[in-house]
Amino acid sequence: MARDLIVTLNSGSSSLRCAVFARTRGEPEARLRLSLYDLPARMTWERRDAVTGETEVRELDPPDDPDTAQDAASAEMLRRLLEEIDEDQIAAMSHRVVHGGRDYSGPVVTDADVLADLEALSPLAPSHQPHNLAAIRDMAKRFPEVPQIACFDTAFHRTLPHNDRIFALPNALTEEGVERYGFHGLSFENVATALAETAPELARGLVVVAHLGHGVSMCALKDGQSVATTMGMTALDGLPMGRRPGALDPGIVLYLIEERGMAPADLRQMLYERSGLLGLSGISSEMRELLDSDEEHAARAVDFFVYRCQREIGSLAAALGGLDALVLTGGMGEHVPEIRKRICEGLDWLGVGFDAEANRTEARDLSSADARVATMAIPTDEEIVLARHADGLLRSGDADTG
Repeated sequence: MARDLIVTLNSGSSSLRCAVFARTRGEPEARLRLSLYDLPARMTWERRDAVTGETEVRELDPPDDPDTAQDAASAEMLRRLLEEIDEDQIAAMSHRVVHGGRDYSGPVVTDADVLADLEALSPLAPSHQPHNLAAIRDMAKRFPEVPQIACFDTAFHRTLPHNDRIFALPNALTEEGVERYGFHGLSFENVATALAETAPELARGLVVVAHLGHGVSMCALKDGQSVATTMGMTALDGLPMGRRPGALDPGIVLYLIEERGMAPADLRQMLYERSGLLGLSGISSEMRELLDSDEEHAARAVDFFVYRCQREIGSLAAALGGLDALVLTGGMGEHVPEIRKRICEGLDWLGVGFDAEANRTEARDLSSADARVATMAIPTDEEIVLARHADGLLRSGDADTG
């Protein structure tokens, strides 16, 4: 039986997504998409047939122990995947890995040495990297003949110019790797590719892409390449997120440790799990729930989020020296019209003209007739990027299928 399927795994802090792609003479073709999300409190199952479009969504029994939710999700996903496909058809498994550091600027077939390198980066992405690597190890053990390929969120930002990469710290630290890496690179890569296919003239211009999901970041693209981004050495920097604060005065961290006696582990837990929209509102990390709430703190959290988004868009436009297009993607960017509206209606000074009716109908082009800057909502698809990279390695012979 021919090994003609690529399986992608995208293991996050609160979800696990899996997709099956068929290898063709051209682009890998999606066959099936499986998701487990709402972890650790719940476990929501979604199955979508990528050919027919048929979708099934239902609640499963939640994990007994929140600390082992990802392990439970991984076991459940593998069981359900093998109900759908014959494992002997798998040519490669392609994994999202959040941090590649300085050494990994493209997809790579993992082995013990690679995994050790990536494990050393876990402190820089504690909410994601351990889950990413656990999935690779689990699949390598279960399918020893199948190459396990790592694709990095940081790789897309290796084009950042020097001034956008460094921090104003002693040079010795910069030389040791204390620098801006940026994240959500698979999403930005997908949007850049989609824009080049649908609006090539815009794609060659000055574009800000806003990935507005549970994690939030923005990227300035010039001719399709990353030249500035909001996240830094870790995924804590930049914009406020569901549970992370975004940009923060480092003196606050010193104050909490030195004056408030906060232990590093407690501080880490606060910054990664109890800040952002959740911390501001005291209600939820989910934007839809905050928009539906009558609580004053919920409204203030939404207002702060919108303000920070507008401010960062202006900053990235300055880094580009102008702006031709604003692209919104990610969960909020694709599915929460009210957030798109609030962000864009405060950017008329920048030339963003927003079509409220197009926004209500969830059109892709949200630009008004007189807009100087195009505004678009483009769905992100990290899985197709994972599949493309795996297919490329297979074609080049750099991935041994056994």
